[in-house]
Amino acid sequence: MRILLLAYEFPPSPSPQALRWAYLCRELHRLGHDIDVLTIDLGGDTPGLPELPAGVRVHRTYPGHVRGLVAWRRRRRNRAQGTGGGVAATTAAARSRSGWKHRVSAWWQRLGERIWFPDLRGEWHRYARVKLDELLASRSPDVVVSSHEPATTLELGLRAQHAGFRWVADIADPVLAPYTPPHWRLRAQRLEAETCRRASAILVTTPSARELLASRCTSHGPIMVLTQGFDDARVAADAPEASVGEMATLELLYTGSFYSFRSAGALLRAAVATSGVRLNIATIHAPDEVLEAARKHPGSIRLLGFLPHLAALDRQRRADVLVNLANQDPSQVPGKCFEYMGAGAPILHIGDAPGDAVAAEVRSRQRGWVCAPSEAAIAAKLRRLQQLHAGGGLHMGLRLDREGVAEFGWSHLAKRLDALLREVAAKPAD
Repeated sequence: MRILLLAYEFPPSPSPQALRWAYLCRELHRLGHDIDVLTIDLGGDTPGLPELPAGVRVHRTYPGHVRGLVAWRRRRRNRAQGTGGGVAATTAAARSRSGWKHRVSAWWQRLGERIWFPDLRGEWHRYARVKLDELLASRSPDVVVSSHEPATTLELGLRAQHAGFRWVADIADPVLAPYTPPHWRLRAQRLEAETCRRASAILVTTPSARELLASRCTSHGPIMVLTQGFDDARVAADAPEASVGEMATLELLYTGSFYSFRSAGALLRAAVATSGVRLNIATIHAPDEVLEAARKHPGSIRLLGFLPHLAALDRQRRADVLVNLANQDPSQVPGKCFEYMGAGAPILHIGDAPGDAVAAEVRSRQRGWVCAPSEAAIAAKLRRLQQLHAGGGLHMGLRLDREGVAEFGWSHLAKRLDALLREVAAKPAD
């Protein structure tokens, strides 16, 4: 079956949505599908991402003047360093996000939100549209798939659907979200409703997102929950020998980003207040409160900087406890929690709001512990975990094998998606 994926976020982007479709493309190709990907040209490479099969054809297009300038500068920097974008180059790029460069980037993002829908990434639409028409004519895909975000890919999917092609929308998060700028809310609402009405099928990542879309859109196609996942084809790395001092310390690990709806303040204060605990943080951009905590308390907070995706997976498997911060909106689930489930290390999930899908999974599958997001509750839990760790009983009562979470492996998720795509392809096009 011929599949055309429309994905703004795709490697070399290391974003969760890019990783989602890198893995799904790999697994769908293994199942025999012929895959084309329409995405942007980011310039250069990013190390430590899953390798795509040679048979997956990636069509990179000009992203627009702003992101195009970023891509040009990235290629020029890589040529000057004599690299295609290795670990050192990517780490340097991540560090450059602090200070004035980060402020300039934030300013461009705010300006982009005013000019393009849904944000700066919308400048890609006019260039993607031309290439989309070319690929529809030359490749004649059996199914077109849109990977949201941004909403630009849904607009392109609608264009393919109007041209008579079967279309599946991977919405993941709702188009109309709490962070949607006020001046784009009506347009986001209309696009979400039209997507639900026109798409042959819809993918979301949580049951609560499915319920939200079904309540908003009275007319919609089948909505399937396809969560994020973990690489069940990857063999765990051997853990290095730990020193006596390291064994006495409970090593916490947080990998991922921080947002206004995912703050680390209470966690940082609790880690500092708990002896025998060290919080390790791997992130591409550390907020000021994280930088300040690491500067003042280097024995309790350790910044690892940017870790390539595959290196982060290995680090997760060597941690004593993996920390997951809940989003304020329970319909949004951090993709890292599914990586964590495949790591074989216990999870401390901070957040206990009603409808929290991650909290429910951690509890029901005995993958770790759930804690209220207050400093006092986190500190009490850390003290208890440190005591268990010191006594050798940290894993007591937990199930950390992969068999218990096999359904979240990318190969299993791809088989479910394969069945849906074949069902869609067998139906007459509208």
